[in-house]
Amino acid sequence: ATLDTRSGPVKVGAMICFDREQPESARILMLQGAELVLTPNACGLDTLRLEQFKIRAWENAMGVAMANYPAPEQNGHSVAYDAAGNCLVMAGEEEGIFMAAFDMDAIRERRAKTIYGNAYRRPHRYDLLIRPEQENIWHRIDGNGQPYQPSAR
Repeated sequence: ATLDTRSGPVKVGAMICFDREQPESARILMLQGAELVLTPNACGLDTLRLEQFKIRAWENAMGVAMANYPAPEQNGHSVAYDAAGNCLVMAGEEEGIFMAAFDMDAIRERRAKTIYGNAYRRPHRYDLLIRPEQENIWHRIDGNGQPYQPSAR
């Protein structure tokens, strides 16, 4: 969606916490024009997950912000990164309001110059990414005890 802001229009996307775990979710939002992605989250955020989120910003040349439940529900650490992967704000475990100011001009400049994002992609090389076949090691049982069916999701 395009939001009208004090600084002009901003193209915004959203993904939930499980989407954040998959690089394709952020990539699709970037391909749809998102300059900023907002992510509500409901799990513990360890160093690896925070770094993963930072990489989503960097590899897609977009700002990202994630709001997580504070302790004791989860462990807080709501965070925002700019398109270069710089941390704009990181909360602790406590409840609060934490503001991040995104420099949209800097995000747009990075998008115009970086080799990442959609500049040098080679979609003709990625056929395997859209094939539904999986090797047996990747087959899973869902929460209802049934074989997981990705096409039903």
